[in-house]
Amino acid sequence: MNTQKIAFLVDSCADLGPEHLAGKPIYVVPLRIACADGDYNDGENITNEDVYRRQEAGELPKTSLPDMVRVARTLDRIRADGYEKVLALPLSSGLSGTYNMIRLQCLDRTDLTAVAYDTMSGALGIGLIVLQLWEELENGLTWEKMISERLPFLTENTHPYFSVDTLEYLQKGGRIGKITALAGTLLNIKPLISFSDDGQLTSVAKARGRRQVQDKLIELVKRHVDDPSRPFNLAVENGGDPVGMETLAAALRAAIPGCRKLVSANMDATLATYVGRGMLGAGIQFLA
Repeated sequence: MNTQKIAFLVDSCADLGPEHLAGKPIYVVPLRIACADGDYNDGENITNEDVYRRQEAGELPKTSLPDMVRVARTLDRIRADGYEKVLALPLSSGLSGTYNMIRLQCLDRTDLTAVAYDTMSGALGIGLIVLQLWEELENGLTWEKMISERLPFLTENTHPYFSVDTLEYLQKGGRIGKITALAGTLLNIKPLISFSDDGQLTSVAKARGRRQVQDKLIELVKRHVDDPSRPFNLAVENGGDPVGMETLAAALRAAIPGCRKLVSANMDATLATYVGRGMLGAGIQFLA
């Protein structure tokens, strides 16, 4: 029972689906995606599959911040629903201005204790953190300890990785150089990407061809397991490859047995504009 009247605010890049949100005080504001025929709200009237189809037809959708009024109204709804405190965990400030915009709105609230925190992460990373914090709140974690101890700890100990099947959209979106993209395409190199300390995307490994991607993802995750007695969660994600994700999930469980739970997710439309179809992701979160 949520006796402390705490809610969470995330954006659509946390990749939390209806199965994750059900019964939890987690409120989602969508980033916006500009397409040739108009603007859309991520996860509401556009999905990653819609983005992939547009990309494959030659269109290049663009992303923008959540609507400021929508964020304010969501905070209003949180208060109207009876919550007194809200923790906002938006997409990394290294990738988007969403964090700063939500931070400023939180500072303006006099009717809520509202804290915005920059996780320097996204997708799998944020989703895992929010779900774990809610579980711990249900088990008695206090607001003060969550903000001062558990949130920083989980942020530091949550490690997401994802692969990119093509470098084309990262290059066109200005995330990598044209020469790097061309070289990767010619050599059939699939980069493995994570978040750097400043919250930007960084290449951490490479796989030659798609068949090596799964093994490389598992290898990257497994590197963090230096003490088998530490409790941990695992996560997998896909963008246009649900079968590949299920295969990865089974292989990840086998390679790193003993996880408390495994969370699976579907990539949002916003990040899909940068990575294109065929993304697979894996991550690990230590709890102590």
